[in-house]
Amino acid sequence: MNFTKTTEQDSNYDHLEKMSINELLRNINTEDKSVPDAVEKEIPQIERLVEQVVKKLKNGGRLFYIGAGTSGRLGILDASECPPTFGVPFELVIGIIAGGDVAIRKAVENAEDSTIQGWIDLQEFQVSDKDVVVGIAASGTTPYVISALEKCNENNIVTGCITCNKNSPLALTAKYPIEVVVGPEFVTGSSRMKAGTAQKLVLNMITTTTMIQLGKVKGNKMVDMQLSNNKLVDRGLNMLMKELNIDKSEAEALIEKYGNVRNAINNYNQETDNGHLVN
Repeated sequence: MNFTKTTEQDSNYDHLEKMSINELLRNINTEDKSVPDAVEKEIPQIERLVEQVVKKLKNGGRLFYIGAGTSGRLGILDASECPPTFGVPFELVIGIIAGGDVAIRKAVENAEDSTIQGWIDLQEFQVSDKDVVVGIAASGTTPYVISALEKCNENNIVTGCITCNKNSPLALTAKYPIEVVVGPEFVTGSSRMKAGTAQKLVLNMITTTTMIQLGKVKGNKMVDMQLSNNKLVDRGLNMLMKELNIDKSEAEALIEKYGNVRNAINNYNQETDNGHLVN
C-alpha cells in the first residue's frame, strides 16, 4: 500500500521571508480554511471510534490519548479539559506524552523514537481491555505511538488513531484509524500548524460527543461543570436563573447548598415538582 508523507511535502508557498506581514497572515489563513473540510471527510471514521469510546466508558473503561511532541500536548490538553467542563473524574480521560510531563513544555530528545516506552507508560495506569487507546501522530510514523498500539492490539485493547497522512504505519496499526489529510504545511514540515489544528478539532469532537452521549450535557448546557472560578460560577448562576425562572439570590443559595448546576436543578425540581430536567 502506497504511503506518502504529505505532511512533509514542500509548501505551496515559497520565499516566505520576502512576504509582508499581511501576506503571511492571509496565506496562513487561506491554508487553515482547508482544515475543517478535511475533517468533515473523516466523520464516518470518527463516528466509528466514538461509538467504541462511548461503549467502553459506559462500562467503566477509560479513554487514553498517547502521542509525542505537539500531538502529545494536544492529547493532554483535551484530556485535562474534560473534568472542569463535564465534571468527570481526572482518571476518565488520560493524556500521555513521550518523555513524560517535562515534555509538555520542553522537547525531550529521542523520546518519540522508543519502541518500548509507550507501552510502559500505559501500564503505569493499569491499561486493560476495558479501555480505549488513541494514538496521535501527524506523521503516522512515530515509533513510541505505533509500538504502544501494537501492544494494545496484542492485549485486546481497542485502538484508534488521529494522523494526517494516508495509509501510514500508525493508521494500519489502529483498529479505528482517523486520517485527516490536510496536505503540505505553510512552513514545510511544520505539522503544529494545519495538522495540529486538525487534530485539535477531532479531539474536540471525540470528547464532546462522548460526554454528551454519557449524559454530561442537558439541553446545550454544561450542567456538570466544576464551578472553579468566578466566570464559571456566574455561568452556573445564569443557567439556574434561566432554567428555573428564579432571581440571582435564589440561584446563589442553590449553588451554595448543592454545589453544581445539575444537583441544584434536580433538587429544586424535586422540591417544587414543576421542572423538566429531573433525571
